Amino acid sequence: MARETPEPRPAIARRWTVEQANAHLPQLDEVLPQLRVMVDRLRAVHEEVHRLASFWGSEIDSADLPDREHKDRLDQEWRRLTQRIEDRVGALREEGIEIKDLDSGLIDFYGTVDGELVFLCWQRGEDRVAYYHPLSGGYRTRRPIEKNARRATVDPRGSH
Repeated sequence: MARETPEPRPAIARRWTVEQANAHLPQLDEVLPQLRVMVDRLRAVHEEVHRLASFWGSEIDSADLPDREHKDRLDQEWRRLTQRIEDRVGALREEGIEIKDLDSGLIDFYGTVDGELVFLCWQRGEDRVAYYHPLSGGYRTRRPIEKNARRATVDPRGSH
């Protein structure tokens, strides 16, 4: 009989308990609006660059472009905003937190339920982390934690 090879677990910096995730929500309530503002501004910069590109066409990158200074400022702002967003999202990922949908405020924390690596799921507007779902699932596969709260534990190999 062939021996089944267990599915490899992703390398996670941290696995959260429900209590730890709930205690972290006030920090997310600060970070998410800041990210939202940066993303909104990035969209506005993108629209302005697109407007310039539509107007100037293939001349958009020429050195003697009359709007060169404006385009350069927009490009610089684009790079700065992109880096700040990547840094913030990267820092969250390093903590074992995934932003699934910034617009709706959908956040997943890596956790363990019944020995299985799962996402503890929270959405802006909810007063606490009350759901989880498999890593391969998503929002539609959320299940209530209530019955499983005592089993949602930190796996010592993945916590800090």
